Parts: sequence; C-alpha cells; structure tokens
Amino acid sequence: MIDYAANEWNGYKKLDFSFEGRKAILVCPKEPGEDKKWLFKTEYFGAFPSFELEMLEKGYYVAHIQNKTRWCLEEDTDVKPVFCEFLRQEFSLNEKCMCVGMSCGGMQAIYFAAKYPKYVAAVYLDAPVVNLLSCPCGIGDATDSMYEEFTNTTGLTKSQLINYRNHPVDNIPAMFENGIPVMLICGDSDTVVPYHENGKAVADYYEQNGGKITKIIKPGCDHHPHGLEDNAPIIKFAMENY
Repeated sequence: MIDYAANEWNGYKKLDFSFEGRKAILVCPKEPGEDKKWLFKTEYFGAFPSFELEMLEKGYYVAHIQNKTRWCLEEDTDVKPVFCEFLRQEFSLNEKCMCVGMSCGGMQAIYFAAKYPKYVAAVYLDAPVVNLLSCPCGIGDATDSMYEEFTNTTGLTKSQLINYRNHPVDNIPAMFENGIPVMLICGDSDTVVPYHENGKAVADYYEQNGGKITKIIKPGCDHHPHGLEDNAPIIKFAMENY
C-alpha cells in the first residue's frame, strides 16, 4: 500500500510518495478536466514551472518520477510506462501524457516517447540534449563539459559515443514515425546545449519529413531561462495536440 504525503505546491495539492523505490510527485488541479489529462515533467521538477502552473489552472495534472541520473539510464526510461499505468489505475488519469522536457529532461522525453509511444500524446522540448558528444561531452561549441558526471553514471566514454547509436538524435525517427507532435523552444545563443548541435536536429528531421512541429527560437537567449515570457504558444500547442 502506498503512503501519500499531502503537501502544497504553488497553491495546488501535491502528493509525495514512493513508487518502485523512487520519489514520485503528483500535483492535482483544483478542477480536473473530464478526461484527466496530465503533464509528465521528465526531469527538474519545479524548474521554470510557469507553463505547468497555467495548465494546472486549465485542469491538467502534473506528475514526476525521480530518475537515477539525469543522463537517462535505460531503467529510467523503462520505469516511466509503469508509472503511467499506475497513475491511470490509481487516479484514473489519461493513458497518454504530454511530456515536458527541459535540457536533460528533453533527452529523457525523447527516449521515452520513442520507446513507449503508446503513452505519449505530444512532447514539449526546451533546449533539449540531443547529441551526447555536444552535451555532456563538450565536443564542439558547448562550453560546459559535464563529461565526468556522465561517464561516472552511465559508464559510457567519449570514444564509445563516437560509434554509439542510441543518442537522443537516433530516436527522433521513432517519434516521428509514431506521429508524436513536437513543441521545440531553444535559445540561439545556448552555450551549454548549443541549438545547432542539438535541438536543430529535431527541427530538421521533422521539417524535412513533414512531421508536426512548432518551433520557437529565442534570439540572444542562452540555456536559461527555459520557457517563454508568454506561454500562449505552448498552451495552444498542448490544447491542439492533446
């Protein structure tokens, strides 16, 4: 039996609990929509939350489950469909979610949507990590190398990544083939996860193959802040695609 601890988050009821040995969160809207749609914040719960807060106001739930590492071990991807099924059975949430993936969370969202499209209606990617050689390895124009953290948690080295065929970019075709719409927001001056080495690969593939993508490139914006000053385009995308 799961023990829920009821707390408050930005004026909304938040349930904290343990699931599959991981910390989990479910934030409940004050007036849930009839179809009980929900956002899956794949990493960095609570970071740049303005979009999630506006969707809570519209009746969407917001959920998160802890990853073993932000660099996305296979077990982190594989626990997500189990979590989705749990939320459907325990709280009658919609079978499908909309992923909200910022930075490493974008990588988490891509891996999940590509492998388990049954559970994903759409993805919102914000400055996503797409090319592991760029970020975390710092090969190319990225100025911030997180390679030591990455290799310590995944066991993968730079030399292995050169011939690696499971970068997030390698999973974009599977998302496209399953008809998953993408909202992509990036800064054109991102020094941590450079757009032209990461998010641009998502945009190029979808645009060249006729996929459904809404792209907003923020002039002069570095990796932070994520999101938009006016969330209307993201909300429009969510309401039209989920």
